[in-house]
Amino acid sequence: MIPLNITGHVVEKLEDPFGLLSGDRYEFFIELDVEEEDELYSEKGVGLKVIYVSDENGDKITNYYFYERESEKVLDFELEEDEEELVLAYCRENAVE
Repeated sequence: MIPLNITGHVVEKLEDPFGLLSGDRYEFFIELDVEEEDELYSEKGVGLKVIYVSDENGDKITNYYFYERESEKVLDFELEEDEEELVLAYCRENAVE
């Protein structure tokens, strides 16, 4: 398990100009503090980009990926189930209107 230590975020509500999608969508750029011994660690910093959706069916993460913050290079890692629940709760708490 990757210990997710969230240190901050930037969030933007995504607009659906044609009204085709239900609910609200948010794009999160979550800053992570990763220990040097962790395989996810990068000297350039690590972030997690998340697309979070809140609609009549509930809240969910529809897409995410880890990336190096300085270079924006995508990193090939996945969230474990408990980590995804933590990120979902974080997004739910920090979604803006």
